[in-house]
Amino acid sequence: MSRVSRAGLLAAYRDGVTVICELAAQFTDATWLAATPCSEWRAVDLAGHLRCVADDYHEYLDDAPDSRLARLLATNASAESLARKLARQNAAELAALPDVSGPEHIAAFAESARSYGRRLPQAWDLPHHRYRGTEVTVGAMAGAACAEWHVHAWDLARSLGKDYRPAGPELVLTAWRAGTPQLWPSLNEAGSDDDPWHAMLVASGRDPGWTQV
Repeated sequence: MSRVSRAGLLAAYRDGVTVICELAAQFTDATWLAATPCSEWRAVDLAGHLRCVADDYHEYLDDAPDSRLARLLATNASAESLARKLARQNAAELAALPDVSGPEHIAAFAESARSYGRRLPQAWDLPHHRYRGTEVTVGAMAGAACAEWHVHAWDLARSLGKDYRPAGPELVLTAWRAGTPQLWPSLNEAGSDDDPWHAMLVASGRDPGWTQV
């Protein structure tokens, strides 16, 4: 995390939460049912996923360094295997949510994500998990959370027919690298792109040219 200041990362984290809320406020009952770049999810499903992930981050911090995420990463499985297991977890958590509206999911997300952000400074240098010999601190994991918020903000923007780009894409990409050592090979492959935001979208499985049909 030496290339990203704590203050800068925390500000980018807060910005990610804020822009998600701002974009969510632009949806209508009809557009909450629209497709997103996450092909299996409508906008309302993405809102539910955000709610689940924010709660998961609290759980991982509560149980660090022995959380269920830490135990999964300690298997040193490949990035592809980890992605499949986390996708199954995401699907199960989403299915277990109450059937409520997109705005209700986003309100729950915002409360949980902001609460998590307030917990980070006190635990910043503590170990969160390890992957293949690389220790990821709580601060580094904050970088992964920050990146997730900004990428999903782009998903929501695209669903609305808009575009989104964080104010500091280099910071977001660097923070993501620090928090996700299991993805470094994929990120290095994408590193030839001169645009760090474009590189990050590609590395996270997005098509930067995706448009609402």
